[in-house]
Amino acid sequence: MIELCVGLVVAAVALWLVFAAIGVVFKLVFALVGGVFGLLAGLLGLLVGGVVLLAVAPIVALALLPFCLPVLLLAGLVWAIARAARHTPAAHPTH
Repeated sequence: MIELCVGLVVAAVALWLVFAAIGVVFKLVFALVGGVFGLLAGLLGLLVGGVVLLAVAPIVALALLPFCLPVLLLAGLVWAIARAARHTPAAHPTH
């Protein structure tokens, strides 16, 4: 009788281990497949985001132009003064 109980316990544990191993294999396969699909979805999102950014960036730049115009004009004035100072005759004496 004890041998029968031990045999049933061993059979139950063996079945449990077999089903646990099958579950681990399923989890691993589904994790790998899900990871690949997640990676592809991320790459597709980057591609779509890049295309949208290329389409929207000029519109945003034009919308921000009134805000940035004083800074751009000041930078242009500094550049023009520096360029004019570089080309004066005093800066290039002839010997």
